[in-house]
Order: sequence, then C-alpha cells, then structure tokens
Amino acid sequence: MLSPLLQDKPERLEPAATPPAIAMRDVDLSLGEGASRVHILRGVSLSVAQGEAIGLVGPSGSGKSTLLMTAAGLERPDSGSVTIAGEEITRLSEDRLAQFRGRRIGIVFQAFHLIPTMTALENVAVPLELAGDREAFDKAAAELASVGLGQRLDHYPGQLSGGEQQRVALARALSPRPAILVADEPTGNLDEGTGREIVDLLFALKRDRGTTLLLVTHDLGLAERCDRIVRLKAGKIVEERAPALAE
Repeated sequence: MLSPLLQDKPERLEPAATPPAIAMRDVDLSLGEGASRVHILRGVSLSVAQGEAIGLVGPSGSGKSTLLMTAAGLERPDSGSVTIAGEEITRLSEDRLAQFRGRRIGIVFQAFHLIPTMTALENVAVPLELAGDREAFDKAAAELASVGLGQRLDHYPGQLSGGEQQRVALARALSPRPAILVADEPTGNLDEGTGREIVDLLFALKRDRGTTLLLVTHDLGLAERCDRIVRLKAGKIVEERAPALAE
C-alpha cells in the first residue's frame, strides 16, 4: 500500500512543446501562366524554431527568394501548407492574411522600398498607423534611434545614403515588434563596409529581441553567422547544416 505522501503526490505534467516559428510542409509553387509557367518550389519542407536564424543559400533561380516570400505569406503555394506560430496561413483569406502578416512578420528587401515623399519617421510609422497604433510616431522615433538614425527623423529617402535607407527599412520592418523577420539580400545594394554594419545591426537586434530570422543571401560569410544554413537547388532543399564555426 502506498504511503499518504506518495498517494497525495500530484501527477507530473510535461511542459507543452513550443510550436516552431515557421513550418512548411510539402510546399509546391509555380509562377506564370501557360507556356511561361515555371515550377519554382518542389515539395519543400522546412521547420524553423522560435528565435532561430536560418541562412538560405543557393544559385540564382534555385527558389530562395520564392521560399522566403511563401514563408512570409506573400506567395500562396499551389499545394502544401505554411504554418506560422501554430496558425496555418495558407487557410487564411487575403484580408486576414494581411492582418496576420502585419502583426507577426517584418520584411526587409534588397531594394529599400521607402516612400520617397515621406520622411524617415513617416516611413517607419506607416505599418503602425495601419494597425491603428495611437503611439505610431513615438514608436517610430524610438525604432529609428535604435538603428542609429535618431537625428535623421525628418530626412527624406533622397537625402539619406544607401546604408541609412536600409536602416530606415529595417526600423520599419521591426516597428510592429514582429516575432519573425525575413530579409531578402539585405546588403545586396550596399558596399562591403556598409553592408557589414547593417548585418551587425540586424543580428544585434535579432539577439536582443529574440526574433526569428529567415535570411536569403549569396554571401556565405553572412550565412555562416546564422544558426543553420539551408541550401536550395532547382526548387528543392538539398542540404541543411550548422555553420562551419559550430561544426
């Protein structure tokens, strides 16, 4: 017979498993119409843990950027599923998907995509205003200060250097405090020194905020700074490995 102490001992519950930040399952995607239709992604499956940094590498045309856009909900797959933090975004309507993306996912492109008629402050405030945030401009100013542009709030994109414009784009992507940041060749339009500064800033912000990072790059040195490197070829993942320094 069990003693009273053992009888009264509560059942031990195992902690619930944390869902991956991004889970892609058997994703196929083609782009174009008719004879010009091209099969881009072929049965791609990828799981990204919360807070993990993934470097997507591979030759031009391998599907890196398309995979990134599909993971961010900017492209819908023909088949398969994309799940973000437990929410299968492939099931969402366009309106709900846009709202979800605005809250959860920040996007940085090679081209800065700033609005030329808006100041740096106004550019960064845009996603916050669209979300109805009454403190949009205060938060935008704080984000610009976090990327070293606290003294450039009233400057227009044409008055900023390439590196400064990418800092504005990074501040805009991070201003809603997304859990996931996707970046497509973020240093592609910058010189080596400026690109290195942007990369250092990107990884510092990712570390400080615990953001999940999905990064497309041709720069293997940049990819080696990630937690995992995923190589694509002809629309398929052909290799996943830890960075060389961690091996």
